[in-house]
Amino acid sequence: MESQFGLFNVWAQGDWVTRGVALLLLGMSLASWMVILFKAMDLIRYKKLARQAEGFWHSADFAEGLNRLGPQEDNPFRNLAEEGREAAAHHRNTKAQLHDSLDISDWVTRCLRNSIDHANARLQGGLAVLASVGSTAPFVGLFGTVWGIYHALLSIGVAGQATIDKVAGPIGEALIMTALGLAVAIPAVLGYNALVRGNKSVQGKLNSFAHDLHAYFVTGARVGGGEAKVVPMKKA
Repeated sequence: MESQFGLFNVWAQGDWVTRGVALLLLGMSLASWMVILFKAMDLIRYKKLARQAEGFWHSADFAEGLNRLGPQEDNPFRNLAEEGREAAAHHRNTKAQLHDSLDISDWVTRCLRNSIDHANARLQGGLAVLASVGSTAPFVGLFGTVWGIYHALLSIGVAGQATIDKVAGPIGEALIMTALGLAVAIPAVLGYNALVRGNKSVQGKLNSFAHDLHAYFVTGARVGGGEAKVVPMKKA
């Protein structure tokens, strides 16, 4: 015999508000899992590209280095290298009157910083969805619980019976909505924290690569070990 309690009974016996809350939680869960999946795949790809970036400095020329960085489509490391090359070429082709007032270090720094900002914006894309789901899903579930308890108490009052067997079932079913809210929120919060940590790792590798590119385009060589240091890039 089919049980008269449980999640399916909540859906069957619930009104349009209860069903709307359940559908909203389902949509929030699907959205958060899609963001987690796609962003995790992007992070794996970016970390693979970061490992290839070291090979750039062991290339015979700049063109070979670009090939080692990988395909151009959505490749922040290759975009950095090309942006720096274009910035250096633009500086060399600037007229003498303007060239006197334009410092190549500042110009390359600004161009590289713009490229990094664009890459960071892509890395942060979708995280707002996880933050919103993680912060609101428990309250959406709580609203469904309050609404379910309200109607359960009304039904018990109309029936005129307040025994434990009549109260426990409807109240327990209403609490399922709170559990659903937590089930949606917890993966979103954990996924958000994991993606933020992964993004920081990629951002650190981008900044390190940009520092080396800055030294290369300004001095003609990558800064190596020893006493040599690269001054951190200034924000535009």
